[in-house]
Amino acid sequence: MWRLILIDALATAVLLSLWYLYFARYNRRKGVLALRRVGAACDGEGKIVEARWFGACRLQARLHFAARWFEDVHVTVRLLPRPLPLQWLSSLWSKNKETLTFEADLDYAPSFQLQVFRHRWLTNQRLRVAEGARDWSICRPGPVVLTTRTDWTQELTPVVNSLINSRGSDLLSVRFGAESPHLVATVALEALADEQAAAGFLGVMRELAAGASTHRHKS
Repeated sequence: MWRLILIDALATAVLLSLWYLYFARYNRRKGVLALRRVGAACDGEGKIVEARWFGACRLQARLHFAARWFEDVHVTVRLLPRPLPLQWLSSLWSKNKETLTFEADLDYAPSFQLQVFRHRWLTNQRLRVAEGARDWSICRPGPVVLTTRTDWTQELTPVVNSLINSRGSDLLSVRFGAESPHLVATVALEALADEQAAAGFLGVMRELAAGASTHRHKS
């Protein structure tokens, strides 16, 4: 009996080891591919100068940009914990997303604190019109901004306009602050499916940096 238990334990250990090695390699390929797309999207204006793995689920890289907007740029790719089956199942149950986070200092530190979360409400159900109803007018609404701020300063307008106009970038959150890093933005990794999408994401980062510095330049 003990022999069978030992054989089962060894077989389980071997399977878990193979699982870990396979999915750790899968995560590394996926993380490196995402980072390469970002590097290629820099189009000569920036380059990856250092990259480092933290475990099998987090890849962090440092970028250098020749343009004036960004300083001390870091990009972090967070992947699902596929090598660890229980944690992976927990992440799938919680509907966690794989993300890429862009962190940078700006040429001018923002004079405001702002944290933005973007949500989308979608439905696959068709709109049911009550029988006998007439003169229905259906239109597509524009972006809606819900804020907890009691005051709306002039510096916020260019930043919020940039966010509203960048609806296709699938940004999950954006944070501005006077302390380093000045700009932190997170995007779903699935939104960076190719180099063109990565270039669009970096373009949004430039627009946000420009919007945050607009008031300083005018001052």
